[in-house]
Amino acid sequence: MAVVTGKCFLVTGPPGVGKTTLVMRVVESLRASHPELNIQGFYTRENREGSQRVGFEVVTLDGRRGPLASSTVSSRESLRWPCVGKYKVDLASFEAIALPELEVKEGTDLFIIDEVGKMELFSYSFFPAVLKVLESNIPILATIPIPKSGRDITEVSRLRNHPGAAVSTLNTGNRDAIRETIYTQIVSLLQKH
Repeated sequence: MAVVTGKCFLVTGPPGVGKTTLVMRVVESLRASHPELNIQGFYTRENREGSQRVGFEVVTLDGRRGPLASSTVSSRESLRWPCVGKYKVDLASFEAIALPELEVKEGTDLFIIDEVGKMELFSYSFFPAVLKVLESNIPILATIPIPKSGRDITEVSRLRNHPGAAVSTLNTGNRDAIRETIYTQIVSLLQKH
């Protein structure tokens, strides 16, 4: 893998390959080796009932959480929510939890954004906030979906093609090596500050 000079680390791969796990392990390693770092952002986690995935929640790195999407919600309000497959996306909850995490603040060392995907992009405020983070020159570790049928979501394509972006495509055989590489590159980048 080439040495990365950019500050936007993008992880992609098929659903279930371990993108979120990789991001969280990098965060855990950074917190253990550099406890002084100010890391902000969010990740998404599956909600399961038994072996069935019934939705997703958005979780901040300091532990705040709320629903992102659900296949079981059936309130009158949810009838107007956008859908991705069988999931209804709770934009109000997502925006209340995730958007404050994307505010560029003095002293932030690293942003975590898991994920820049179809559900999150239903929020009209989300991608502009991601772009502000990108423009801030603060390093980013983010996940993006793999293109479906060879077609990328427009906003994802903009990130993927950004001059400071380095894209790593995960599979079960390379995820540990990619995790180590990204961790090492982020540490190296942060030491230059």
